[in-house]
Amino acid sequence: MRKTKIPPVERTQVAIIGAGRGGTSIIEIFYNDPLVKIVGVADTNPNAPGIRVAKRLGIPVTLDYRRLLRSKKVDLIIDVTGSRDVDEDLARALRPSTAVIAGPSAKVMWQLIEGQVRSKEEIERHLREYQSLYRLYVKEVQVAITEERTRIACDIHDGLVQTLVGLNYKLDFLVELMRQGSSSTLATLEETKGLLKTAIDEAREVVFNLRPIYLDKQGLIPTLRNYLKSYEKQYQIRTHFSVLGSEDRLSSRTKIFLFRLFQEALANVYRHARAGKVEISLSMGKNQINAAIIDDGIGFDSKRIQDQPEKFASFGLQGMSERAKLLGGTARVESRVGQGTRVMLEIPFLEDKGID
Repeated sequence: MRKTKIPPVERTQVAIIGAGRGGTSIIEIFYNDPLVKIVGVADTNPNAPGIRVAKRLGIPVTLDYRRLLRSKKVDLIIDVTGSRDVDEDLARALRPSTAVIAGPSAKVMWQLIEGQVRSKEEIERHLREYQSLYRLYVKEVQVAITEERTRIACDIHDGLVQTLVGLNYKLDFLVELMRQGSSSTLATLEETKGLLKTAIDEAREVVFNLRPIYLDKQGLIPTLRNYLKSYEKQYQIRTHFSVLGSEDRLSSRTKIFLFRLFQEALANVYRHARAGKVEISLSMGKNQINAAIIDDGIGFDSKRIQDQPEKFASFGLQGMSERAKLLGGTARVESRVGQGTRVMLEIPFLEDKGID
């Protein structure tokens, strides 16, 4: 079977007069068009943006547009100068086989093209933002895993393990008392039971920190209330929690991220603030979630800290900022020496579409 030879597609030879904004837009959109070949660009200004673009793309340029009018290669001339002199020269010098787009028609064309170019640039800008957020998400996940492992290991070592060691000593002591028939055996047994209960509570705390399982069953608000009770007991810092609005529209992912943000902010309070009280507020409006964590601690110079990346990270502020960004929001910290610290979160309200 003989193959049919397909003739090559003839490209329209286009010349552009005017290399300002309009000419530049036309160059950028027509350069990659397989049906068009730009054979020349003219402008009296050698530094016009379209002249620079044409040179970069290897398109012939000239400062005398009349040279394009005399060219036999040109099928179509697009004049975006709006000049009456150019219009008159076009009318006198053009061959019948050459088409012209000029005046209002040319203006409409380049405005439409410019709009298309702007749309493309806008799409590319959003793609760059999403790529940046994706890289941030990957980094956040990796850092979060490392931090969680370290924190849980410390919690187990400093809390649960020490309690179990103490429990072991108590049991040894209890065995000795029983051998001696001591009257204090019962009291020691009660103390041992207390230690055992503490060990159970600490084990539950470690499991909870590993994954706040109550978020799925109870919801964010009850889980936060339970966490604050445990927080008060463990660190002897009074808390006050106020809520406005409903969490029903929050996605599971948002609940977990918000819980981690509160957890990180409260951890900073007991690590650095030397506070006696911390106030937590959460407001879930129609379009935005606002939250604040305010302590009465020693405070710090927040403006100076934010200019020092190492300290910004060590104070836990970078982690909160990045978590908030992953929800499309912001985390802002205000603090002064001796006047406590305010952490303010603003998160756009993204409804749960059933995908997390």
